Amino acid sequence: LFRSQEKMETFRALIERFWIEKKKDRELYRKIQREAEKIRGFVTEQLGWKLIANEKIIKLEKIPTHAKGFMGVTQFTRIQDYIIFCALLIYLEEREEGEQFLLSEMLEVLETQLQEYMEVDWTMYAQRRSLVRVLQVAENRGLLKVNDGNSERVADGTEREVLYENTGLSRYFAVNFGRSIETFSSCRDFEAAACFETDTEQSKTQRVYRQLVTAPAFYWISTENKDASYLKAERMRIQRVLGEKLGGSLHLHRNAAFYVYEEERMGELHPEESMLSEVVLTVCKEIRKEVENRHLERDAGDCVSIFRREFQGLVRRCQEREKAVWNKEFGEMEISKLERGILEYMKSWMLAELQGERVIFYPACGKFIGSYLTDFVGEEDKTDE
Repeated sequence: LFRSQEKMETFRALIERFWIEKKKDRELYRKIQREAEKIRGFVTEQLGWKLIANEKIIKLEKIPTHAKGFMGVTQFTRIQDYIIFCALLIYLEEREEGEQFLLSEMLEVLETQLQEYMEVDWTMYAQRRSLVRVLQVAENRGLLKVNDGNSERVADGTEREVLYENTGLSRYFAVNFGRSIETFSSCRDFEAAACFETDTEQSKTQRVYRQLVTAPAFYWISTENKDASYLKAERMRIQRVLGEKLGGSLHLHRNAAFYVYEEERMGELHPEESMLSEVVLTVCKEIRKEVENRHLERDAGDCVSIFRREFQGLVRRCQEREKAVWNKEFGEMEISKLERGILEYMKSWMLAELQGERVIFYPACGKFIGSYLTDFVGEEDKTDE
């Protein structure tokens, strides 16, 4: 039992973390290294992923079935952050491990590299903030090390020079697709190149396992969806295999499937211990109630669609009803700001999506709901009566 639990913990570490550095976590590195060949066999066959294991790091290259916004670098807020980051990766890969360089030296090279893709002006505050976000991500991921100075001060101009050191890990950061991607222009190109549009048993297996492992939900509309048919036919085996590797359980519904972790904790959680998470649960319950009362209708994929202004009204009703139990910030928040925050959270958990002026609510809205045990509204007034 202990050995089985240890194997589960090592595999979950590979799923949760971007990579495991030997220098920072020797014990975990050695545990995974001992199981590397068995893990490699599973991820290659069932997921179509590559396990990289060398003297520095162990990394599982986690390529999803379908890319979603929440799978990006969460610290990045603008497209130019990614553009600058790619230029930084090129800069680091051209330098020796342990080589030191100054911020000013690096910026001169980056400016030349970036001119083809964006207008470069490091005196602009927005660009300096992008640069700082990129440098901080690079530091946190271990791609470079600060030997003198502070990257954060670059944004406000108080830090004119920083001395960095190249760790050599940048060469393992990007995914090697084994083919030219110069002509690729969207995520669909990568999916097609990965043979995801074929209907072989192996491709269906890999699409289904990847979706369950990397995304909060797996949705389908048609009963003829081949991946859904595979999932239903193989549900017992999928539950057993993923249960052994990750714990948790497979929840299968008419138009959706979820791999749910109950007692185990892995990665980011919904619901989490935050007021926004509670707010979303109450909003989801309100949507479910509207469906049950036939005020809202589900489509063929069990989704619900309403205009955004209607959703704002629904959020307002929840706020008025739950103001006594929400904290002051959310109880008094302006409705448009509250609605935007709720939508962003719901998008990140595949609960909802904004399409033009309509909000599409996915089946998970009816599954993950919440309410408060005590009705606090008017509690004191009832005593007076």
